[in-house]
Amino acid sequence: MGELLKGRVAVVTGAGKGLGRAEAIGLAAQGAAVVVNDLGTNIDGSSTSPEPADAVAGEIKQAGGAAMPSYESVATEEGAGRIIRAAIDNFGRLDVLVNNAGFTRDRMVYNVSADEWDAVMKTNLYGTFYCTRQACAIMKQQGYGRIINTSSHAGLGNMGQASYSAAKEGIIGLTRTVARDMGRYGVTCNAIRPVAGTRGFEELVKEKGLREAWARMWGEKAAATRVKQMLELNRPEDVASLVVYLASQAADNVNGCVFEVWHGHIGIYTDPPPVAQVIRKDGRWTPEELAGKMPETLTRDKVRELPPIFPF
Repeated sequence: MGELLKGRVAVVTGAGKGLGRAEAIGLAAQGAAVVVNDLGTNIDGSSTSPEPADAVAGEIKQAGGAAMPSYESVATEEGAGRIIRAAIDNFGRLDVLVNNAGFTRDRMVYNVSADEWDAVMKTNLYGTFYCTRQACAIMKQQGYGRIINTSSHAGLGNMGQASYSAAKEGIIGLTRTVARDMGRYGVTCNAIRPVAGTRGFEELVKEKGLREAWARMWGEKAAATRVKQMLELNRPEDVASLVVYLASQAADNVNGCVFEVWHGHIGIYTDPPPVAQVIRKDGRWTPEELAGKMPETLTRDKVRELPPIFPF
């Protein structure tokens, strides 16, 4: 067992399977006591079960670590409060929060219902906020804390994922703001855009429209090979190592950053500049002037049918 997180206490939401499971086990392997939170839902958020959280907490204990299961939902303020409180009540403090809980209900934007939209927002975006707000109050008093939020490449604009994309990019804005609010108190907040062969990723690559778009981009055979490689090579444990680093004292200077991670690849996003290119004139532009000028300048290389966003 390592010692990067010896004496620290962590909460990991959505820790029963996939990324969250690997993150919880990785944190525990470096000495952290872990609250393993998972509602035990299906990939679409339906049904509940205590088994996933119990299994991961048991696995950590069997390996000689400290852990306890939590079955609360992050989608309510009350549930999030009980998750965070569990760390204090059982382990005496809270040093690390990994906001990983989430699910998706993939629909084209004209098919997604308001209820589906709200459900995805509640768990992914609101859940991240609810847990973060509770944790920040504690970490501010302690003068120390690490918050790692889980975003997605879908936030850059992925077809068939309107609600999920909006929620995940909202998490980026929240991360950057929390980093600025909390840095002076010794608390850092960073985000990751992971790719791993989880339940969610497996469901994504089954989506017919996305597979067809990839086939147009790469050719049918190459697309099938690429999907197979994505599922086989990109494991949750590849992501967990970055999360453990960000949770440690070694990352004390890392705040407000967004990383992408899969297999052996880790990249950091630059903070976006206000604008990439500018056109100017004295006075106001008229619509007619813009109709003539824009196609030659700012919108010259733009296309109506956009390719799917994917990092490979």
